[in-house]
Amino acid sequence: MEEKKNDTITDSMERAVLIAVTPDAADNRRTEEYLDELEFLAETAGIRSVRRFTQRLPQPSSRIYVGPGKLEEIAAWCKEHEIDVAIFDDELSPAQTRNIEGAMPCRILDRTRLILDIFLSRARTAYAKTQVQLAHHEYMLPRLSGLWTHLERQRGGTGTRGGAGEREIETDRRIIRNRIAKLKEDLQKIDRQMAVQRSNRGQLVRVALVGYTNVGKSTLMNLIAKSDVFAENKLFATLDTTVRKVVFDNLPFLLSDTVGFIRKLPTQLIESFKSTLDEVREADLLIHVVDISHPQFEEQLDIVKQTLQEIGAGDKPVYLVFNKVDAYTYVAKDPDDLTPPTRENRTLEELQRTWFANAGTPCIFLSARERTNIDKFRSDLYGMVREIHAGRYPFNNFLY
Repeated sequence: MEEKKNDTITDSMERAVLIAVTPDAADNRRTEEYLDELEFLAETAGIRSVRRFTQRLPQPSSRIYVGPGKLEEIAAWCKEHEIDVAIFDDELSPAQTRNIEGAMPCRILDRTRLILDIFLSRARTAYAKTQVQLAHHEYMLPRLSGLWTHLERQRGGTGTRGGAGEREIETDRRIIRNRIAKLKEDLQKIDRQMAVQRSNRGQLVRVALVGYTNVGKSTLMNLIAKSDVFAENKLFATLDTTVRKVVFDNLPFLLSDTVGFIRKLPTQLIESFKSTLDEVREADLLIHVVDISHPQFEEQLDIVKQTLQEIGAGDKPVYLVFNKVDAYTYVAKDPDDLTPPTRENRTLEELQRTWFANAGTPCIFLSARERTNIDKFRSDLYGMVREIHAGRYPFNNFLY
């Protein structure tokens, strides 16, 4: 496989190889699409991908993730090309991490650690930093032993059973456990403060933007609320929940922009971002934003639905918004090709007809960046908020 070039990225960035296992029943193209996302994650973290390694196995090796021969091949290539980091497209167990580190000449990252590092770099408020630090410490606690292998050979003095390395590990474990306890206390205090803030907002209708990361939620938020939420073409551009009061034709409601979801979102992050996700759980209406131009938009849509179920928000009313119609592309199918059409072979009009007929929930196709179909979106949203408001305040309908 040829080394990838990217002239827009400086040579000062760390260079990485990406590694994934393709299960026997899976499609190679799906693995490549997953690695595309992993490469985007790496780029967001300031790491440049230069090569990919994949291997087809019934399941990842419980000892070294890939096969012994493949690991030797990867290690040799990384040594020859002076690679800085090897990134695995799954969460590695502590045992896998230790075994792989012993064979590799470079730093090891798994998907979970990469996402945590991105969150650490992008957390801006004290609340977000506390949440991410808690998730990071909980991830690191069972993996400490791998950090002290260089000390395990140092035996203690007379009358001691353990070596210096063992004492260091126990000391660090105690420090991290204490730190986790303190962070949890801090989060509980912030949780109570945020619960009070939410209760002080009165009984305004609450609408929450949800969706996969980098689908355009913040851009849509800025458009609707005339706000200045940070929006960028990178994963997890927004970590803190932003809440704005919006008024449509004398009808006020609260609109919140939340952290994006992603495939294999670390469980530590879901737990530590509990209060952030409370904005979703307590919303009256969810605007589920989908990037229609993404090759795997249907899988992303299902991942968000599954995550909403896991956090207790799966029964909320949903307005499905297919964003980025301006970036949608398709490839016309050869008339002689008798295989079933894929997403790439369907026109935007065909997709629209399919989803309008089968979505089972209100939906719209638009472009937040180009403002395509935004008037229809605002009209639909107004009608939904008005219906919720009318049910809550049946005697105030004269306002609108």
